[in-house]
Amino acid sequence: MEPEILVMGAMGNVGTEVVHCLARKNIPIRAADLFPEKVRERFGPGVEAVRFDFSDPATFADTFRGIRKVFVLRPPQISNIKRDIVPALEAAKAVGVKHMVFLSLIGIENNKVVPHYKVEQWIRSSGLDYTFLRCSFFMQNLNTTHLAEIRDLDEIYIPVGDAKTSFLDVRDIGAVAALALSSPGHEKKAYDLTGSEALDYYQVAEIFTRVLGRKITYKNPSSMEFFRRQQKHNKLMFALVTTWLYGNTRKGMAETVTGEVKQLLGRDPILMQNYIDDYRSCWLK
Repeated sequence: MEPEILVMGAMGNVGTEVVHCLARKNIPIRAADLFPEKVRERFGPGVEAVRFDFSDPATFADTFRGIRKVFVLRPPQISNIKRDIVPALEAAKAVGVKHMVFLSLIGIENNKVVPHYKVEQWIRSSGLDYTFLRCSFFMQNLNTTHLAEIRDLDEIYIPVGDAKTSFLDVRDIGAVAALALSSPGHEKKAYDLTGSEALDYYQVAEIFTRVLGRKITYKNPSSMEFFRRQQKHNKLMFALVTTWLYGNTRKGMAETVTGEVKQLLGRDPILMQNYIDDYRSCWLK
């Protein structure tokens, strides 16, 4: 059977979990990424792999053929939504896609300068069914974006003071996305997804210290210090957006805890303690 569900960004943290959750339901899936051979290696022959590139319209036909539902995410390097994202979404709609499940940000309705807002607005205006997954800060950023500083420097270098964050495990996002893609009742919905507890980074550092058995320190740099370090290792736009998002966190905008993950999945969200236990090997020296 040809798949009717497409997962974009299948090699990313969230995309991988969406594919895994759908595969466990024995649902035919097409998994899209820049390198389909890596998709095949990760997921095996049970998942159809396809090359997809937002900047290459030649990849659109094979990607969207026969697809009715799409998990959509915005690659972090793309900020010009009209030029670099919309053409692909228009191509999907033109060949029969009916429902888009979009990975968005919690509080996006009040943050109109962020690219995610523009994607939401286009999908809303398209006439398609949609489900917006408005997510809080991913736990897995700590073993990807912030991996080296924790593993090599024994520090968490994030400029948010003592503000709290309702951290969310991407495995929970994958489970909610799979639910929205595979069952009815999620059309025209926007879900605010968070963990079940709000922690400050001093508390997070304490949990890391306990699990790893060595002292992990929360450094709490200024926003300018953080931006300068980010600029050394990332593109300017990524550094700007990241600094801006953490600025909002410092103002308390990431502390909201909702019950939507539990309501949707029928279980509590994964706790920070469990996440660090599960990913412990990432930070071992």
